Amino acid sequence: MIIAQISDTHIALGTPDADRRIRDFERTIEDINSLNPQPDVIIHSGDIVQNGRLDEYAQAAAIMKEVNGPVHLMVGNKDDRANLRKAFPSTGYLKSSSGFVTYSIDDFPLRLIVLDTLNPGSNKGDFCEDRAASLIELVDADPKKPTAIFAHHPPFIVSEGPDPLHFETEDILERFRSTVQRSSSVLGMFCGHVHRGVAGHVGNIPVLVMPCIATTLRRGDYPPGLTTCPIYHIHKYDPDWGISSEIRIVRDL
Repeated sequence: MIIAQISDTHIALGTPDADRRIRDFERTIEDINSLNPQPDVIIHSGDIVQNGRLDEYAQAAAIMKEVNGPVHLMVGNKDDRANLRKAFPSTGYLKSSSGFVTYSIDDFPLRLIVLDTLNPGSNKGDFCEDRAASLIELVDADPKKPTAIFAHHPPFIVSEGPDPLHFETEDILERFRSTVQRSSSVLGMFCGHVHRGVAGHVGNIPVLVMPCIATTLRRGDYPPGLTTCPIYHIHKYDPDWGISSEIRIVRDL
């Protein structure tokens, strides 16, 4: 099983770098389409657009129409749940009785659970008791199936940056961490948000954080030849070997 993860495209209209953000996203989709073998699924782990506006989502949707495989979306701190649902009306998984964009993808040997950590009006994440209950319910629905979790906000301290804590409070972060660790079936976790590549753990669960697709917003040091190259992640699952991940650099085709 192959998963392509993209994140933090931050599509904006009218900013000085708007065209480059669009082109970074387009180039990434072109690169995914060139992969052989093709991914079974593509996950966008949030901050699809910059301001949560419908015109921004329309631009993002036009880009994603070109991808060969199925795309599953999640919300980041810059996204707007209502406008996301309006922009992608055919994606039934975006709707839920709770109002949160939390769901599972159960069609593959590795089950994928997508979490909603959006806290409207804040860059920091939230994980209320309702969302914790939803995660527990999703995991317990098939407790022995190997599972990977996708969430926008990293569940640990990231020391580089203006604020190392990416949830509203340490108590909320601890609720998130303890809920994720309830089941031994969770083999890995994948995030975005901080615009840099970072690795860590939640207990014994490895967590990998990918850089942002938008190269003008990316943080960290890169060789001169890579400063304008989008970067995304490929995750592979094998029942015998578990999950492995690799960095994919988007070069000019």
